[in-house]
Amino acid sequence: MRYLIGVDLGTSATKTVLFDEECRVVASASEDYVMAQPQNGWAEQAPEDWYQAVLHTIQAVMAKSQVAAADVKGIGLSGQMHGLVMLDAEDRVIRPAILWCDQRTGQECAEITERVGRERLVAITANPALTGFTASKILWVRKHEPKNYASCRHILLPKDYIRFRITGDYATEVSDASGMQLLDVPQRQWSEEILRRLDIDPAFLGRVYESPEVTGTLTAEFAAAAGLDPQTVVVGGAGDNAAAAVGTGVVSDGRAFTTIGTSGVVFAHTSTPRIDPQGRVHTFCCAVPDCWHVMGVTQAAGLSLKWFRDNLAEGYREREIREGIDAYDLMNAAVEKVPIGSRRLFYLPYLMGERTPHLNPDCRGVFFGLSAIHTKEDMIRAVMEGVAYSLKDCNDILQEMDVQVQAMMACGGGGRSPVWRQMLADMYGCGVTTMQSEEGPALGVAILAGVGAGIFRDVPTACREFIHTKNTTLPNATAGAYYAKGHRLYQKLYRQLAGCYEDLAEL
Repeated sequence: MRYLIGVDLGTSATKTVLFDEECRVVASASEDYVMAQPQNGWAEQAPEDWYQAVLHTIQAVMAKSQVAAADVKGIGLSGQMHGLVMLDAEDRVIRPAILWCDQRTGQECAEITERVGRERLVAITANPALTGFTASKILWVRKHEPKNYASCRHILLPKDYIRFRITGDYATEVSDASGMQLLDVPQRQWSEEILRRLDIDPAFLGRVYESPEVTGTLTAEFAAAAGLDPQTVVVGGAGDNAAAAVGTGVVSDGRAFTTIGTSGVVFAHTSTPRIDPQGRVHTFCCAVPDCWHVMGVTQAAGLSLKWFRDNLAEGYREREIREGIDAYDLMNAAVEKVPIGSRRLFYLPYLMGERTPHLNPDCRGVFFGLSAIHTKEDMIRAVMEGVAYSLKDCNDILQEMDVQVQAMMACGGGGRSPVWRQMLADMYGCGVTTMQSEEGPALGVAILAGVGAGIFRDVPTACREFIHTKNTTLPNATAGAYYAKGHRLYQKLYRQLAGCYEDLAEL
């Protein structure tokens, strides 16, 4: 039997899963780490924490499974996108990585737009300048930390830093590179024009591969530490959402998924590069060679519920410890008793600014409609509904772009919640389907590794054979009618507060 490893480098934790050649889970392990917020709107992590989590979780799955090192044929890497990792001439990390949800680069985005021109920037990178993307982070370091920038020799994305640590190769792949704002997305290669206009040395960037391509093999040092064979291949892998698409079988036209992780995403596959000229949604290369995807992103989806759990729902954390039941499961059970609409309470999930559809780094979270009748459980449901409204914003734009969706999958931690799935089905007006496997990105990159290792013929063939659905949540027409009205008010609240967000940022 041959085996494959999928590594999912998330914002909160790394999860590593060992699969057999029929994509069945053999063993899994995860390790958490922290995100630092040195200032309001900033988000950073230590890349060394990622590496230690990857090493420890691979060691754990190999120890649990007792699989022979030589039988593990490939490793696929998935990761949080857009993060900036800078290495010096000795390959040392220069500063903490600036993450996807960091919002400090508003001025740098304006500079990018001025240097390149908005229409030209969208035509090449398929997106307007965004605070979350990597290019603006590079310019921020150059402006505010000139000594750090002067010592930079390599720029890597989070999962590609792990690739470097385990193989010694400076490389990336098209799906993750699409989110750097330095890639010619239609042509699937670095844009010489963008790099020249932004005065970024192309030598800083690694070689770009397709997601199932082999980028290297393990170093002897890492193989020995992890309990693997040095000949184990490492493929390009994918950004977290492109990996989740493979892991849910969203690899052909008409298929889409919604994920509720730290961020929230509505993602649809397309065989042609469709670009929204308004820049409200993102078009990236996907993990299937010569295909693309369109996706809307809300910054603080699961993060909103986590924030509430950690700061305002102490009783649920205490019950988790006392009863051994996950706090999220307790919260889900509680909100099932709250009527739709949370007794006319709304939540705007803008804890980290917002990407789709507002592209506003300065907007912030809001509870609207609070009264003395409201309970903690009402607030929890309002948080979940607010996140679902933000995902409806994304889905509505895909429909405007004539991206047809016949099948909507649900994944991510929030996708396991029956309450959240029902909200999505009611707001979208279509069924929302779960998968038999909940491994998502880890399974997706394991499939990519299987293609690279020669175990599978190609990505769509493997998905047809090994990805299976579990159940479908159907929409409720009465709830859908209420949410249609609620969504209009939700959108109006942002419009009414837009000027206030500007005032708040300047306060």
